[in-house]
Amino acid sequence: MRVLVACERSGVVRSAFRTLGHDAWSNDLVPADDGSEFHIQGDAIKAAYTGNWDLIIAHPECTYLANSGAKHLYAGMNAVNGPEADRWAKMGAAAQFFLSLLNAPAPMVAVENPIMLGHPKRLFGIPDPTQIIQPWQFGHGETKATCLWLRGIPSLIPTSIVEGREQRVFKMAPGPDRKRDRSRTYEGIAMAMASQWGVTNSGSKLHSLPVFVTSEAA
Repeated sequence: MRVLVACERSGVVRSAFRTLGHDAWSNDLVPADDGSEFHIQGDAIKAAYTGNWDLIIAHPECTYLANSGAKHLYAGMNAVNGPEADRWAKMGAAAQFFLSLLNAPAPMVAVENPIMLGHPKRLFGIPDPTQIIQPWQFGHGETKATCLWLRGIPSLIPTSIVEGREQRVFKMAPGPDRKRDRSRTYEGIAMAMASQWGVTNSGSKLHSLPVFVTSEAA
């Protein structure tokens, strides 16, 4: 199966699919962190619309869409001061980019982002996410709500529910690599995507792997 992982520099999701034998490629404006040859450096929209992909998994920039950045929509980060015009414009551009990826010409599409602001959903018609997952459902004892917008593929099934609800990503110290590290996909989630959304060579069905639950959810 031909898979494009758009807006991914880490190669985590791409590697998970290639491990299972798929023709998977990552894509970002910068080179892949792991130096892989299976990486398309360039515009994500161009890559998504010209590659004849079976599955596209996209991780578009969340800075201007995430609910956590709501205060930046207003001058001085205070609603009483009125809107910050530049920030609203960037939110609009980010919403259009998001929708372009969600509507990419592939039979199966998944777009990932954090909890989203209400404004882009209301103003640009972005639908509610199909599901919200947490890393602790996939073997990582941490919290990081991740929304998935899915088309043509089923919701992910938790593979390894574990103890631990550490907010490691939220608490990351400032630094030059903070943004990159915060956006990196958890390996457990990447493997769930590959094993559950990967299509057999005949293209007739999805893989159906057993679910391993190691402990009860807290």
